[in-house]
Amino acid sequence: MTSVEANQRLTGDLKSAVADAEELMRASGGNAGDKASEIRSRLANAIETAKATCQRLEEKSVAAAKATDRVIRDHPYESLGVAFGLGLLIGVLVSRNRN
Repeated sequence: MTSVEANQRLTGDLKSAVADAEELMRASGGNAGDKASEIRSRLANAIETAKATCQRLEEKSVAAAKATDRVIRDHPYESLGVAFGLGLLIGVLVSRNRN
């Protein structure tokens, strides 16, 4: 798994957690005790922080994908050579492990 895929997976998980937390806050809106209000406030702050983190992860993921694309476009033959070399190395290693 590449770092871009990991970032996308983490972003999806984080969005899901934020949505669940927001739903929990809406569901517990009627419980207006002193302690409940404090907990809801802290949860709201945590949700905002999670949203900001999610946005930064998305931006980094897009930037990494664009940078990778730019490098491959700038150096297509070197990229092919590296991909071929890695494929060959992996093929040799896998074939050795079978025997």
